Amino acid sequence: MSATVIGGTAPAASAKSPRRTGSWLVVPSVAVLLAWMIVPLVMTLWFSFQYYNLVNPDVSGFAGRDNYEFLVTDPDFWVSLRNTMTLLLSVLVITVGLGTLLAVLFDQPFPGQKIARVLAISPFFVMPTVSALIWKNLLMHPIYGVLGAVASTFGLQPVDWFANYPLASIIAIVSWEWLPFALLILLTAVQSLDHEQREAARMDGAGVVAQFFFITLPHLSRAISVVIMIETIFLLTVFAEIFVTTSGGPGNATTNLAFLIYARALLQYDVGGASAGGVVAIILANIVAFFLVRSIARRLEV
Repeated sequence: MSATVIGGTAPAASAKSPRRTGSWLVVPSVAVLLAWMIVPLVMTLWFSFQYYNLVNPDVSGFAGRDNYEFLVTDPDFWVSLRNTMTLLLSVLVITVGLGTLLAVLFDQPFPGQKIARVLAISPFFVMPTVSALIWKNLLMHPIYGVLGAVASTFGLQPVDWFANYPLASIIAIVSWEWLPFALLILLTAVQSLDHEQREAARMDGAGVVAQFFFITLPHLSRAISVVIMIETIFLLTVFAEIFVTTSGGPGNATTNLAFLIYARALLQYDVGGASAGGVVAIILANIVAFFLVRSIARRLEV
């Protein structure tokens, strides 16, 4: 009897022990990850309710909602919020629109197709700071830039893009960076489209435009949703391109929410006000992410 009990219980115990051991092995990594996420968030919340200015350390203590009231009553905050939304929507329209058209184009066979795909996707791997320097000094500079040289060739006056069209220049740079990402995702989705379906539509007399709007575009709806969600999360925090090219100017013409937080913390040394701006940015990003995730989940269920 004892041998039977021992023989029956031993496999169960041995089966549970690896799972328990594996769970304990995961605990340190989970703890580090939680600390990595929670500690900065808690510190940001704490400083957002404190008077904390690096230039005037004598002024300290609990600020209540003063930092938030000062933030929302500051005209620069609303300008930065408007610039953030303008940059976000403009880049999404450009990258999704052109990305869809380029994905359909690169899906067609033509000489040098593979090389063209690699060249079209390569800008995504260029660091934002490097991209901004390339556009600022090699392309958009009114004297030394390529665009200025082209304008002079045709007898036109070179344009100082960052002085006359600062926000449009930032939008162009960021769109150039993120267009390859949209192209990569959408091209993969286009290649997964059933060729027999398009062939049947062609035999039924559907033209190229009709095939695009009634077959290709509906097929790309899920991929477009994924591109919009991922780009939105990153575009809310655009900073390097603005810092390198315009530093938020002229005036506050290109100051977005991320650059406003930087200016408050490291230029004005107002850690409390910058932390309040960081909390607002976190709330805004989570609201946007919530609706985007729900929208994508509904599309995946269809």
